[in-house]
Amino acid sequence: MKIFDTHAHYNDEAFDKDRDELLRSLNAKGIGTVVNVGASIQSTKETLQLTRQYHFVYGAAGVHPNETGELNDNLMEWLRDITRENKIVAVGEIGLDYHWEEPEPEIQKYWFVRQLTLAREERLPVIIHSRDAARDTLDIIKAERAEETGGVLHCFSYGVDLAREYLQMGFYLGIGGVVTFHNARKLKEVVKYAPLDQLVLETDCPYLSPEPYRGRRNSSLNLIYVAEQIGQIKNIPADEVILVTSRNAKRLYRILDE
Repeated sequence: MKIFDTHAHYNDEAFDKDRDELLRSLNAKGIGTVVNVGASIQSTKETLQLTRQYHFVYGAAGVHPNETGELNDNLMEWLRDITRENKIVAVGEIGLDYHWEEPEPEIQKYWFVRQLTLAREERLPVIIHSRDAARDTLDIIKAERAEETGGVLHCFSYGVDLAREYLQMGFYLGIGGVVTFHNARKLKEVVKYAPLDQLVLETDCPYLSPEPYRGRRNSSLNLIYVAEQIGQIKNIPADEVILVTSRNAKRLYRILDE
């Protein structure tokens, strides 16, 4: 079984010089499938193009909370059309991010709810981004019955108590390079606690490279370090982590074995 990268941003300018070469090298180096994730209208357009260009790349359509100031009703209808494309497998990344001041929380919450509604109506899972907004994120997810569509908490950064809430609702937790950091005690506790069949691997590339490449450009090739770290925490082989998380990812995104 090959590694499944559930959350990447290969449309990012960090890949402009070698994008095609890098993507075409992945399969031979153990990476089977990638989901490229939209974070704005423009990046969703670019994601759609990548899904058309590479058979192993799927996409998610959505607007990141810090980009929701650009949204309006017409763009929401455009997003709806994109979600109906064959290789668009999720709505995301969507959610709340209070780390930055723009746009104000009420705007973020409004468009978070609108995009959750879109996902429910189009019967797609959601990719949730939540930063410094634990309570509001959980409250909205519960109020909007997002567990009915299912999804993943991308780059999960909270503790075991919150992980338990999401796991009980059937959500997956996205685990990336941060789990390899020496100061990631809280995330390591979450990984130890969570069932392996509710974890998926992700890069968030070009960001969040694992040790020993922390601070450099990330790519799917680095997910082996994440799998090895999860294996150490759970006392199982990295190959088992790769096998189970890849199956989980296909189940999350409803991708049939090819």
